Amino acid sequence: MRDSRYVFTSESVTSGHPDKLCDRMSDAIVGRHLAAEPTARVAAECAVSTGIVFVSVKLRSRAHVDIATLVRDVIRRTRYSASELDARTCTVVTSIHELPDGRRPPVQTSLEDSDLDAIVAEDQATVFGFACTHTAALAPLPIWLAHKIARGLSAARERELPYLSPDGKTQVAVELRRERPARIFGVTVLAPPSPDAHPPIERLRRDVHDHVIRTAFLDEELKPDANTRITINPEGTTNGGPAMHAGLTGRKAAVDTYGEFARHSGSALSGKDIGRIDRIGVYAARNVVAARLAEKCEVQLCYSIGMPRPVSVHVETFGTGAIEDGEIEQRIERAFDLRVGAIVKDLRLRELARAERGELFEKLAAYGHVGRQDLPLPWERTDRIDALRD
Repeated sequence: MRDSRYVFTSESVTSGHPDKLCDRMSDAIVGRHLAAEPTARVAAECAVSTGIVFVSVKLRSRAHVDIATLVRDVIRRTRYSASELDARTCTVVTSIHELPDGRRPPVQTSLEDSDLDAIVAEDQATVFGFACTHTAALAPLPIWLAHKIARGLSAARERELPYLSPDGKTQVAVELRRERPARIFGVTVLAPPSPDAHPPIERLRRDVHDHVIRTAFLDEELKPDANTRITINPEGTTNGGPAMHAGLTGRKAAVDTYGEFARHSGSALSGKDIGRIDRIGVYAARNVVAARLAEKCEVQLCYSIGMPRPVSVHVETFGTGAIEDGEIEQRIERAFDLRVGAIVKDLRLRELARAERGELFEKLAAYGHVGRQDLPLPWERTDRIDALRD
């Protein structure tokens, strides 16, 4: 185990950040199609800039979805001011490519065990999953705290601080000693005001400190101390939103996963249908840590085109394993069915597509796809503990 002291920093963004706005629009499109037809194949990507949204969708679906209206609805609910992004007057450009039925084999409505070997990887994929004992959610503490403050920023805008823009960014630096969180080294918050509001910068900083940062740490074991560097809008009251910086689907992969504390595949998690199986990695890693086989665990699965099973399984516990990493690899392969079809079946991804009227995907787009305790996500379960211990 590493016997040194170091500082690790992770960042998060609010649900109104332009990149996250694009993720939410993409996932709203995917969720609406899958709610109507769970076997649909959908991939959606969005880009947003001053007064304009570009939407690219590839699909094979019988569902009819008014994509432009849906995009405007997501923007409207984000509540940007008219000068930042007007849901009513902005231009929405759509490019929709319908995949022919013959391009891919149809996905079965129900999956029996005999069907699973027929479902294969449609592309090369390297899947990473990670978990650790920093938090009850088995997520690294820096990204956990960054998400928490970002959520608090959005919540404060709905209540005490209505003058803030939906766009915001947070950053938390945690000092680790012997790989364990020891103190909060620094906190940075960028909270642009709406262009229509002109709060004095000192008032904004005081409000964000009192209503967001202080509140976020009330129930945390580690809290800022006298030496913690807390920075709020260091450059003053710079505005945010798409008028200031463009957004793009999938650009916040680190925010969606582990805040760079662990590796991720680099591919976008938002805007993809249930064929995207990246989350099986975190499902396995979480169960390894929950079973106390390691304090930190990274699981790597590699899939090749046309193969139903991963071609390799690799585990790294960074010297924290209670048993050898090779033994954990073997236990994972016994405890989990890692075939592509089995992942869809065991995680009930088709049922998930219809959860919460198809709105679950959009909710998942902001504040992380892993380490979520506020959503009913099957890959967050720790139900393979006994199988791994055996």
